[in-house]
Amino acid sequence: MTLYAAYGPNMDPRLMSERCPHSPLEGTGWLLGWRLTFGGEEFGWDGALATIVEDHFEQVFVALYDVTDEDAALLDQWQSVSTGLYRKTRVRIATMNGEELAWTYVLDAYEGGLPSASYLGILADAAEAADAPVDYVAALRARPCRSSGL
Repeated sequence: MTLYAAYGPNMDPRLMSERCPHSPLEGTGWLLGWRLTFGGEEFGWDGALATIVEDHFEQVFVALYDVTDEDAALLDQWQSVSTGLYRKTRVRIATMNGEELAWTYVLDAYEGGLPSASYLGILADAAEAADAPVDYVAALRARPCRSSGL
């Protein structure tokens, strides 16, 4: 089993228990030196998709899951790894128990574009379900988004 760092909808333990039933939530932490952003608007069904990019002045809240090989294959399908939409990368997560090595997904597309309001709501709800700090959740809800009708 290996640690997976979720920063998008997979932060929600209920959703992850459906997608990866053998992979429990191990805790939460911060991905230091990275920021949450959006890109690949042309690939999303409703706006740009969540991703992370290196930024020495930022940090991203993550939920950590201990993922089995079988569940990792399921996650790869959910993240469209076989199509090249997302790729895996190794990251270091700052937790209350020290630094942990984990893997996560990074969008293989240019940064830019706006997510839909519904997608931002899903991200904020997932962060809230993972016990993200209130100010982090509020910042997600306040991000700019696509106007309906685009």
